[in-house]
Amino acid sequence: MPSFLLEVGTEELPATFVEGAIAQWEAMIPASLKEQYLTCESVKVYATPRRLAVVIAGLPEQQPDRQEEIKGPPATAAFKEGKPTKAAEGFAKKQNIKLEDIEIRPTPKGDFVFVLKHIPGRKTAEIVTELIRQWINRLEGKRFMRWGDGDIRFPRPIRWLVTLLDKEILPLSIPNGSETISSDRHSQGHRVLHPNSVSIAEATEYAETLGKAFVEVDPQTRKTAIANQVKVAANSVGGEAEIPEDLLNEVVNLVEWPTAVVGTFDGEFLVLPPEVIKMVMVTHQRYFPVLDTQGNLKPYFITISNGDPAKAAIIASGNERVIRARLADGEFFYKTDLKKPLENYLPDLENVTFQEDLGSVRDKVNRIIANADRIAKQLKVSEGELAQIKRAALLCKADLVSQMVYEFPELEGIMGEKYALAGGESEGVAKAIVEHYLPKGASDRLPTNIISQVVALADKLDTLVSIFGLGMLPTGSSDPFALRRAANGVLNIIWSADLPLNLHELLKDLTTDFVNSHPNAMLGLIHHLEDFFLQRIRTLLQDEKSIDYDLVNAVLGDEDIEYKERALQDLLDVRDRALFLQEIRGDGTLDIIYETINRSTRLAKQGDLDTGELQPDTVINPSLFEKSSEQALMEALENLIPNTQAALETRNYRQLVTALAAIVPTVTQFFDGENSVLVMDSNPKVQRNRLNLLGLLRNHARVLADFGAIVKG
Repeated sequence: MPSFLLEVGTEELPATFVEGAIAQWEAMIPASLKEQYLTCESVKVYATPRRLAVVIAGLPEQQPDRQEEIKGPPATAAFKEGKPTKAAEGFAKKQNIKLEDIEIRPTPKGDFVFVLKHIPGRKTAEIVTELIRQWINRLEGKRFMRWGDGDIRFPRPIRWLVTLLDKEILPLSIPNGSETISSDRHSQGHRVLHPNSVSIAEATEYAETLGKAFVEVDPQTRKTAIANQVKVAANSVGGEAEIPEDLLNEVVNLVEWPTAVVGTFDGEFLVLPPEVIKMVMVTHQRYFPVLDTQGNLKPYFITISNGDPAKAAIIASGNERVIRARLADGEFFYKTDLKKPLENYLPDLENVTFQEDLGSVRDKVNRIIANADRIAKQLKVSEGELAQIKRAALLCKADLVSQMVYEFPELEGIMGEKYALAGGESEGVAKAIVEHYLPKGASDRLPTNIISQVVALADKLDTLVSIFGLGMLPTGSSDPFALRRAANGVLNIIWSADLPLNLHELLKDLTTDFVNSHPNAMLGLIHHLEDFFLQRIRTLLQDEKSIDYDLVNAVLGDEDIEYKERALQDLLDVRDRALFLQEIRGDGTLDIIYETINRSTRLAKQGDLDTGELQPDTVINPSLFEKSSEQALMEALENLIPNTQAALETRNYRQLVTALAAIVPTVTQFFDGENSVLVMDSNPKVQRNRLNLLGLLRNHARVLADFGAIVKG
């Protein structure tokens, strides 16, 4: 059972590409082997900044022989009067068979000719050699390049190839213009610690051989080593390492033989906000911060070197010079920015364009203030909270024109909070300036108080209404203004804080304002926006709340405008109904009422009762009753009314479902008992009366969901 090695040697690859390439090969290579009927014991993908490699263990010597049934033309086209036609001859020639090997078999579409071919297995070496190009060429990533005078595209130039099946070189040449990359058994060791080439004797010895040349090819082993070294290095200076996962994953793919090096910086820089120092360290320099036991920064950093460990002192000194210059710049920007209050930056926002047709960032701030006022009044916040909301809305973008944020855009909002507090603003206003950007992603934290929440909603809704108003809707994977993230943020803020916000009314007001100020606004703006929000509600309920798709359909309605309007008018209610439906599906309660409500709903569609009607006395005529089951059903519906009203007022849907479960035996008698009735009676008045009874039951159930959309488990 031979093992195979492929190593693609390159110049230094981008770390993000390396991480993505590993995942792609881990999926691609086993799938392509399976397509070729090749089994294996394991597929191990290795990668460093200078190479991508895979070792496939336990391959067979060749594919298994197999029988393959091939369908040809219809029998009527292949044979005329019992003699083969050119169609039959062409089929036989193409399949390299004799005419007598053809069989005629019946199919649902008539008789066709078939051939059962015996296909001998090909040699594994031959197949794998063909697959190599596919594995290389199908890798995807950003900013691929050409080099030399060739047409090959890859993130960095390919410099060598190793292709071994056990000890044997699989010859492969990849032409690239005037240059040809040919495979052999020679790889490259560490640039500094082992600058000579490395001969790999056998595929299974790959990791061990490169390890002796100071190249750790296993990313997971490097990751563990880096994390451990960083912790030990931090302990050596009496601190604890802060190890951001994103930074760790990036650094893993920047080095081949990691060595943790401790550096220091002047303690005077610790007067800077810790976010500034960490931004310089983590984002710009890829250093790991060192903290004391209280979580405060210490004047040390840890860098992961790919150089000679014996030169650690020189490496540390070079990095110290770099960070000293960066922190000195940060100190200058910080002190300069603090010379004037945050409000004084507002005029400069007029010189920053938000979007060509939407004006400046200052114009956006004005819209955020107006939006925040509307939201705050709908939520009936206190006068004190309203004043802070307006102040935070005014100042929320001011730090964008500060020197610090201009140099470090990642600090937007963060510096605004710092400068607001320094200028005497309240903590609520300052926190809203940083939190109004939240959430920045699916797993990010959310604004923590009503001031932050209102300003965040105002900002995101302005972006959504304005960009939609210009007709710039997201399509496919293209969403340059992050509108999906903004809409998800709006919904998650409302849900997390239980804000009783009528999104339908709010969107109606905001879109009206936009249309009035932009005569060329997209037609049907509010309908496009509401459909977009309904899509996001559906996605969040299914993906983040783990609600079954049919239960989501039941609370949003399947092309039912009433449910859609209700969802947007009361987002808390649509969330609670979906969660409750999932709960009663799990505990079996839904099964008790499902058949009865669903049957009633299907029949009620044949009537004309308004879906909002709940009172029997206005739509039921007892004088038309012919069976006692009709009277019993009407009385049960009358008893149901208080429970339904309570569900509407308090969202206590458990009470409603309990009452619906109690009515099930009565409805069963109405349909199938000794005194059952024929709903579709020949007398139109009797028929309508009975359909109205079922329509009333449907309407009570509709307060919870559209049971017609629920799929029986």
